[in-house]
Amino acid sequence: MTLQPVNDFVQQHSYPEFSLKAVFFDMDGVLFDSMPAHAEAWVRAIRNIGMPFTHYEAYMHEGRTGSGTINGIFQRELGRNATKEELDAIYQHKSEEFRDLSETIPMPFADNLLNKIKAKGLDIVLVTGSGQASLLDNLEVYYPGIFRQDKMVTAFDVKYGKPNPEPYLMGLQKAGVKPWEAVVVENAPLGVESAKGAGIFTIAINTGILEDDVLIDAGANIVLPGMEELFNQWDNLF
Repeated sequence: MTLQPVNDFVQQHSYPEFSLKAVFFDMDGVLFDSMPAHAEAWVRAIRNIGMPFTHYEAYMHEGRTGSGTINGIFQRELGRNATKEELDAIYQHKSEEFRDLSETIPMPFADNLLNKIKAKGLDIVLVTGSGQASLLDNLEVYYPGIFRQDKMVTAFDVKYGKPNPEPYLMGLQKAGVKPWEAVVVENAPLGVESAKGAGIFTIAINTGILEDDVLIDAGANIVLPGMEELFNQWDNLF
């Protein structure tokens, strides 16, 4: 586990202080144990069009919008972006595969942590690259009363998506807070990179198949193995 104290983070960024008011949560791999199904769905959809793609790559692409993932693969293989027709067809195939593969599994201890944070009077904001309606609809089912529609940033809200800082900058705007007044909980290197670009203290929970070093190199201030560890350590961190 790699730790960078909050005070060091504040000094590094020349922030006036650290005053926690809002916590930003990614969704896949943080609130729902959905990444294995996402990865398999992407592998099937991309290989279906005759292009190579692995589960490890899917985890490395996690956090991008669907179009961002597809265009990245097209640029690598064909040197161009996908057409709108190609984007629509591939993402539809991926979404159908995901529906067939997925079982909604809330991440253990996510509910405990969310309720602890809510009890402290902190704002909770969703910042996800996903546009998967089945998961977004399940937020209220599994985490009732936690997430508000006006404090969500999804694939439908952004132009660039992660790793661009746009999603977390939009999250700051929706929460009405400064970077030194927020914390991000992420599990994907591109999400960590996005949060770092927005200047926010970032906790990475490694719930996937990537090495810790990938998250550290992306800019995570803390890396933990799961939500249980974050729940147990929360009061000591802030």
